[in-house]
Amino acid sequence: MKNIKSIPELNLFNKMQKCLLLLILTLFFSCDEKPISILSPDNKNELIFSLTEEGEPQYVLSSRGKNVLLPSKLGFEFEENEAMKEGFKIINIEKSTADVLWEQPWGEFKEIRDHHNELIVHLKEKNGSGRTMNLVFRLFNDGLGFRYIFPKQENLGKVKISNEITEFTFPNEEDVWWIPVHRENSYYESFYRKTPIGQTDTINTPATFETKDSLYVAIHEANLTDFASMTLLKSNEKQYKSELVPWADGVKVYTETPFKTPWRTVIVGENPAQLATSTLMLNLNEPSKIEDLSWIEPSKYIGIWWGMHLEKYTWGQGEKHGATTENTKKYIDFASENGFDGVLVEGWNVGWDGDWTADGRAFSFTDAYPDFDLEEICKYAAQKNVRLIGHHETAGAAMHYEDQLEDAFALYQKNGVNAVKTGYVNKYLNKKEWHDSQYGVRHYRKVIETAAKYHIMIDNHEPVKGTGLQRTYPNLMTQEGGRGQEYNAWSPDGGNTPEHTTIMPFTRMLSGPFDFTPGNFDFDYKTPNGAMVNTTLAKQLALYVIIYSPQQMASDLPENYKDQQAFQFIKVVPSTWETTKVLDAQIGEYVTTVRKDRNSRNWYLGAITNKKARDIRVELSFLEPDKKYEATIYSDGKDANYKSNPYPIIITNQLVNNKSVLNLELAPGGGSAIKFTPVD
Repeated sequence: MKNIKSIPELNLFNKMQKCLLLLILTLFFSCDEKPISILSPDNKNELIFSLTEEGEPQYVLSSRGKNVLLPSKLGFEFEENEAMKEGFKIINIEKSTADVLWEQPWGEFKEIRDHHNELIVHLKEKNGSGRTMNLVFRLFNDGLGFRYIFPKQENLGKVKISNEITEFTFPNEEDVWWIPVHRENSYYESFYRKTPIGQTDTINTPATFETKDSLYVAIHEANLTDFASMTLLKSNEKQYKSELVPWADGVKVYTETPFKTPWRTVIVGENPAQLATSTLMLNLNEPSKIEDLSWIEPSKYIGIWWGMHLEKYTWGQGEKHGATTENTKKYIDFASENGFDGVLVEGWNVGWDGDWTADGRAFSFTDAYPDFDLEEICKYAAQKNVRLIGHHETAGAAMHYEDQLEDAFALYQKNGVNAVKTGYVNKYLNKKEWHDSQYGVRHYRKVIETAAKYHIMIDNHEPVKGTGLQRTYPNLMTQEGGRGQEYNAWSPDGGNTPEHTTIMPFTRMLSGPFDFTPGNFDFDYKTPNGAMVNTTLAKQLALYVIIYSPQQMASDLPENYKDQQAFQFIKVVPSTWETTKVLDAQIGEYVTTVRKDRNSRNWYLGAITNKKARDIRVELSFLEPDKKYEATIYSDGKDANYKSNPYPIIITNQLVNNKSVLNLELAPGGGSAIKFTPVD
């Protein structure tokens, strides 16, 4: 039996921890520089900045009296300039507070509160050329963001950054959920695994830590602009250092003063739910640069896509060509009949014949195959109140794509296409640059900005990771950047595991919307590798609540939805929300999430489990008091099992209120989806 401390004992324990931390810090502080601290608005998080005796900048972070990060150093190294990592003195500090409420045009929350305390430390080298560097810290109730600012100065002009010395030093060897960098693929499409820090190497962010002090910590970055993406290099069993993704020539970043880095972010929570609902990353991005947002609209769509993965259709020309005028019109009809507002069509344009992955320069983004009449299709779709969703696969030929970008978007705008799925299926861009290098960051930004000019929304596949850019450019609707549903069609490992989607809300999805493409209703298809959708039917419905994307797909073939009563949930579930709550979760085990529709009083619930069957108890206290709701419940049926019998589903209705408790029985690999409708 565990020894549970009393409240006085806990307070004494926390005080002892803090005293120990202060003792540790005194060993690192400079004799003539006092440490500077700020607290979060709720006083639970504390940031302490100091200089070592050698004048090295460092920071410490604690939360709720517990150590999150011990002294961690800061600085930069350059190829042709001396490093800026020591010999500093503090010449000035600034402190301020912000408390602003702002609204998203779409998202998991309608309104977001930006409430933080800020510390700016102005540093100058004591000797040599006297260069300056500023460090900006913003402390929120849900964590820390910090960045470097290099002012314009005589002794630091154009620079080639060779290394960023940003440390994240934990008090213990913590467990971390992580995926490797470039080792398995270049698209973040790996299974997350949980190991101690010492068993990792270089890992991607977001990286999520379960600490021995019962805290949950996620390290990531925000506002990645004209810089290299940050990965984390293990330096010892308790520490990571920033490792910037290089150009092909080895330089990490080319820049010139004045410049500022992306924000390095540390989200801190007492449970996984607090990580999943953090708004810290969004708050560290700039407000929208698009003034007229009227053309930016969340949507649900179907597509000529899954049939290609199952080899029913081909991307290239031939008797099985999927992107034909006739076939597209059938999909448009189905979308119109079922309330979907978009139809994605892949393989419509010249360049897909043969091995298109070998050289993306064969693609034309304005010339259609003879059996695809773009203008006729767009007119037909408009008559049905449906839009064509464009598709631009580049095979990584980024320069070739940029050469056609203006013409391609202009063509789509002329024909009423206002959303485009982009793709970069190649290990490198232009056969030499990483997707998440400074080159890749620049390219993706150019695409988003050009698309905004033509009032086009972007769904980016094989992207650089999300860092909250959707606040500044809300036409960046969603991204892939993780193992999606497509792996269930061809992956040699048999497809996504049942636990995969119980991990993603606390790892990949911390970086923004995820175009996972749920919605498979057919589990009897055959693939050469034996890959399968490893969920029950009810779990496929629940994923529409669990995994957020403002452009949400119903992934299966249209014929597999016919006469399916469960399809009603996909038809009505929204793709933008007023508020979101994670009621209960254990990473890798189960998740229960509820969201309130932005455009009605309805609530929606999704609950999923891994391969274990489990009973979930859900208190409905999130519902409006003194109101009755009709709960339409989609549950796993008798003997449902993701492996042997995924189809059984039970649909029931019952009256509930905010004092009701539901007991949900989830099958192995199963789930439950619920719509709550107010009864007036």
